[in-house]
Order: sequence, then C-alpha cells, then structure tokens
Amino acid sequence: MSTGNVPNSAHPHADAKSLPSITLFTMFRLGLFQIGLGMMAVLVFGVLNRVLIRELGVPATLGSIILALTLFVAPARVWFGQLSDTKPLWGYHRTSYALIGIISLAILSFLSVQVMWQVGYSLQSVGWTTPTYIWTGLLALLFAFYGIAVSASSTPFTTLLVDVSDEENRSKLVGLDWSMLIGGTIIGAITIGVLLKKLSLNPSIEVLQASINRLFIIVPVVVVILALLATWGIEKKYSRYTLRSRLVNQESRITLDRAWRILTASRQTRLFFSFLIMMTLGLFMQDPVLENYGGDVFNMEVGETASLNAFWGTGTLIGLCVSGFLLTPRIGKRNTAKLGCLLVIASLVGVILCGFTHSPVVLKLALLGFGFVSGIVTTGGITLMLDLTAAETAGTFIGAWGLAQALARGIATVIGGGALDMGKILFGNLVLAYGFVFVLQAIAMLIAVQFLAKVNVQEFQTKASAAIASVLESELD
Repeated sequence: MSTGNVPNSAHPHADAKSLPSITLFTMFRLGLFQIGLGMMAVLVFGVLNRVLIRELGVPATLGSIILALTLFVAPARVWFGQLSDTKPLWGYHRTSYALIGIISLAILSFLSVQVMWQVGYSLQSVGWTTPTYIWTGLLALLFAFYGIAVSASSTPFTTLLVDVSDEENRSKLVGLDWSMLIGGTIIGAITIGVLLKKLSLNPSIEVLQASINRLFIIVPVVVVILALLATWGIEKKYSRYTLRSRLVNQESRITLDRAWRILTASRQTRLFFSFLIMMTLGLFMQDPVLENYGGDVFNMEVGETASLNAFWGTGTLIGLCVSGFLLTPRIGKRNTAKLGCLLVIASLVGVILCGFTHSPVVLKLALLGFGFVSGIVTTGGITLMLDLTAAETAGTFIGAWGLAQALARGIATVIGGGALDMGKILFGNLVLAYGFVFVLQAIAMLIAVQFLAKVNVQEFQTKASAAIASVLESELD
C-alpha cells in the first residue's frame, strides 16, 4: 500500500463532485468483503454452536455464553472506529484496519476450533473437572479475541462505505452490499452442507474433527482473498472523508472522549441505540437454537441443519432487494423498518407452528418467510443508521451502532440458549420449549417498534452539528 491518504495528497483542492462516483462494479467489489464476513458468521454460529451443544455435550447455556463472547467484546468497535477516524495506518483511514482484522479473525477461527476439540475430549474422558474448565476458559478467551478481530475489520469497512458513497448512491450501495453479506451466509451454508454431507446424525468426535478442521482451513483462506479483492485501491480512489470533515489535518485532536461527547449530544442517539438492540434481539435470538431445533424436532442431520441458514439467507436477500428498490423509496425508511418489525412477529408465529408438523420442508419454507421479512426490517434499520452518522466522527458512530447490534446479538445468544433450557424445564413438549424462544423474540420486536416511533433524523442532525461546532470552538481553537 502506498502512504498518505490520497484525498489529502492527490486531491488537495478537490470537491466531492470532482471525485469519481463509485460504479455498480465497484459496489459489487466492496460486497466481496461482506460475502467473506457472511461466510465466517455462518461458520461460527451455524456450525460451532451445534457441535458444542449437541455433539460435544456442553450445556446450551454455557455454549451460548462462550459463543456470545465474540459479541460481548463489541465496545472495541467504538475504539476501532475512532482509531480509524483519527490515526491513518500505512496511509489509510479504513482499509489497513479492515485487512488486519480479517486476517486475524481467519487465524483465530482455526485456533478456536482446535481448542474446542480439546474441550470435547476432556469432557468425554474426565468430565467437568479442572482440565475441562481450563480448556473451556481458553476457548472462551479465543472467542473473545475472535470478536475483537471482527470489530477491527467490520467497523472500519462499514465506515469506508460511508466515506466512498454519496446521498444519491448510498441506498444502492447498502442494498447491494448487505445483500452480498446475506449471500455470503448462503454460500457459507451451502459450502458447509456439501463438505459435511457425508456425516451421520451422530458422528464420533474424530470423524467430526477431520471434516470441520478442513472446513476451517478452506473458508478462512477464501475470506482473506475476498477481502483483498474487495478493498484494494478503493479508499485511495473514492474516499470523500477529508472533503466532508471540518477536522481535516486535525483528526488526531479528536480524542475518544470528545468523539463520545458528539455521539451522545442528541437523545436520538439513545433512542436509535435502543431500537437497534431490540430489533437485533428480535432477529437473532433463535441463532443458538435454530440448528438444534432442526435436529431435535425435525430429526435433521448436521449438514442439513447448517443449510437452514441458506433458506433464511435466501429470504433475507429477496427481502433486501424488494425493500431497497421498491418499498423504501415509496414509504420511507422508518415506515419500512416498522412494517418489517410487524411482519417479523407474524413470521415467528409461523416458525413455531411448523414445529407441530415435524416436516423439514415446512420448516424451510417458514424460514424463507422469516428471512424475507428480516430483509425488510434490515433495509429500514441500516439506511436509518447511515443517516444517523456525522462525517467528522463517522467511525465512532458506526462503531456505536455496531456496538448496539453486537451487544444485542450477544445478549440474544445467551437469552436464546438460556430460554431453551428453561423451556425444556417448563414444558414437556420440545416444540413448546423451542417456541418459548421464538415468543421472546416477538416480544423484543414489539418493543423495537415503540422505540422506532420516537426516532427523528432531523433532530439528530441538528444536535450533532451543534455538538461538533462546540468541540471545534472549545477544544480545537
């Protein structure tokens, strides 16, 4: 990589109109990064949760907490966002951080799997004794570091999307790139299904280990290659960061404390933060139990339950496209998000009812519908999120929104696993036990609607602008 952020050096007198606009091809290129993140997400949450809980015998609550550590380290997102705002690395505000993060998560994912097998072997041989606790603690630590790597890659990358886009093309970029994120989930789910197809319903740890180790070598290598293809040269050519910021050449003087003051200047920040948390709970509480739902209630094998994400992902992809190009332009961003929330509640009822059929086909259709309405609410939420971002501290804002979503996914993972254990105690019927999780999801989504009704973009922009001006006057003069 060359040194020096190009908008500062190559285009010192440029304005936004003189810089090239990103083309459709460039949007697809950026989407390759999202494909990689989607593949890694389904690899971790679509495979390891089932292996930990069902094949290795770790209690659902403990397994869910371990997986959720990847999300509970999300406060690092704000720091990485602020770091990318203020301290260019090798001449780039976003790209270098994103690539270091993606390489780190690829390495850590493989190391985590190796420790997971040791947890399984120790549990089989000596039960819950000191060696097993030590291996479990090490596994939890590695998952935490994996989460930090995700923060280091995804936050600067999402901020890069803000930097390289304009008002007129941002909705297209969001629609395409988040569709490709879901596309990565689908590709990952299909890849997992193919590579694990020959596994029996209850394979030995040795057989499972060989297949999953191969999976965690192939997929991470592909993800790193995709990230390089996605980001190489993009920031240099298209970034508008220094043209929009009033803090050009003064970025290092915006400390995390000052950035936080700008972030929290408007009550809209708190309202939208709360909305994102409840919306994310409503979308992802089933994450730690979905594959087990397929295995316990529908008698599906490991590879087949992993492919359930492909049906959810396909529905989400269709929902993103339909809402991004047809629905949102007609009814607006907030109305799109509200409609999506209400439809998610209805679809969760369908996911519960299909359990009484014990038909894998019906479950897949229900997840296709759940994915479709998830795409609608995601489009509304993400477009609102990018509107609620100040240019001067874009990385910090994106980090905060990422923090809300990641914390909520972590909480959702723990609640989902804990609710399943509780449901099994409260109900003798497995369908009702899993249904208890889906009901909690619907309640969370209903609360999200209440917060959404109070979100006002214009109020946010006014307050954020005043806060930035205050920082400029009192701290930077």
